[in-house]
Amino acid sequence: MDKKILVVDDERSIADVIAYDFRREGYTVEVAYDGEEALKKINTFQPNVIILDVMMPKMNGFEVCKQLYNKGELGIILLTAKNDIVDKVLGLQLGADDYITKPFDIRELGARVNSLFRRLQKNSSEHQTQKLEIKELKMILEHRKVFLHDQLLDLTPKEFDLLALLISHTERVYSRDELLDLVWGMEYIGGTRTVDIHIRRLRQKLGTPYETIIQTVHGVGYKAIGDFYEG
Repeated sequence: MDKKILVVDDERSIADVIAYDFRREGYTVEVAYDGEEALKKINTFQPNVIILDVMMPKMNGFEVCKQLYNKGELGIILLTAKNDIVDKVLGLQLGADDYITKPFDIRELGARVNSLFRRLQKNSSEHQTQKLEIKELKMILEHRKVFLHDQLLDLTPKEFDLLALLISHTERVYSRDELLDLVWGMEYIGGTRTVDIHIRRLRQKLGTPYETIIQTVHGVGYKAIGDFYEG
């Protein structure tokens, strides 16, 4: 995997310092100073990870995330000046992998970026040429696509990763903390609420009766089942 980072922040001094630091660490780095410029550079530069400020003119970070919805192996770390759980959960729902609150220590940002690259590399190697199927539900892991009755489902990156983990190990019960660690890679202030939100959204998108693939194990967490009554 290439190690390319796109830094997006309208505060040029912050963006340039972040870019300089990661270039020193051997990463290939490009900078954008607003959301519209970021989308253009994503298409041309094709980064692996985006460090994305939330509060920007023209197009904020949440709007950029919406445009990048279901972009596959693209890691997103949000920079936010608000220590507000609602904003952070919203970012995760829109496909962000992590967030960090301003002001931050550049060493912490570096650790989070390194962790995200390791996770992306692990997912990439595990997903090559694999396909998962439960009745009419099919996951093409290499292409990060999910089909139900031959119709493509519109899943966020985290919804995809969560579903892939569960149905790769049917009947294996995962606690919410385990799912946070395995899918998100580190603890979030949002905690297990993040897992519950993603499970609920996954069930809604799977619909009846496929929503029953993901079952709640009360007092523990969640599991997927490999067989169910389709009706």
